[in-house]
Amino acid sequence: MNKDYIHIILADDDEDDRMFFTDAFDELKINTKVNTFNDGVELMNYLNHPEAVLPNVLFLDLNMPRKNGLECLSEIKRDAKFNDIAIAIFSTSSSEEHIEETFVQGANIYIKKPSDFNTLKKVLSDVVTINWQYHTSGLNKDNFLLRL
Repeated sequence: MNKDYIHIILADDDEDDRMFFTDAFDELKINTKVNTFNDGVELMNYLNHPEAVLPNVLFLDLNMPRKNGLECLSEIKRDAKFNDIAIAIFSTSSSEEHIEETFVQGANIYIKKPSDFNTLKKVLSDVVTINWQYHTSGLNKDNFLLRL
């Protein structure tokens, strides 16, 4: 894992969301490398490639074609080589069912997609600067849902 920058991956089928996401990181003063994927199949093909650089933080949209975020989360959690990846669910859904299911499946944080760019920048900054070692050691539902 490279310590010179924070490697971020976003899997989201919405082109505008991917663009806002990368634009937000471009404006933040955090040294990041951001990769985006259009769906869960592309994401898992990348992660499972033997030479893939695994991300520090993976942002997963729930509603994607071909393979959705829950399917990706389940697949990632079954493979020990992905244990060091912090997984942020990044969705328009705020349904208790989705929040509960992703928590139980082992995601680290749940973020409802912000509707404006400045809030998005703040949320992304907060998420990538979390001390994940501390945040994931005592995982509880109170700190799972990121409140805006």
